[in-house]
Amino acid sequence: MELFASIWPLLLMFAIFYFLLIRPQQKRQKAVQQMQSDLKKGDKIVTIGGMHGIVDAIDEGQVVVKSGDGSRLTFDRAAIREVKND
Repeated sequence: MELFASIWPLLLMFAIFYFLLIRPQQKRQKAVQQMQSDLKKGDKIVTIGGMHGIVDAIDEGQVVVKSGDGSRLTFDRAAIREVKND
């Protein structure tokens, strides 16, 4: 019984860490991966570097983004932070 009493706080701490830190991070990561896989031509996006642009072409692992001045830049899909819903 003493062994259970000494392990109980550790199990409780693990459960708290799981529900407050690990699980929300996994859900966020899954949502980002879903957003990156659903990219399509014409989407308004923001990169992790803060550049705003419009998706001009999509390859397997790369995205060509057209910026405001008309230049086209190539980024990895993982560099897309969010899709804007303007």
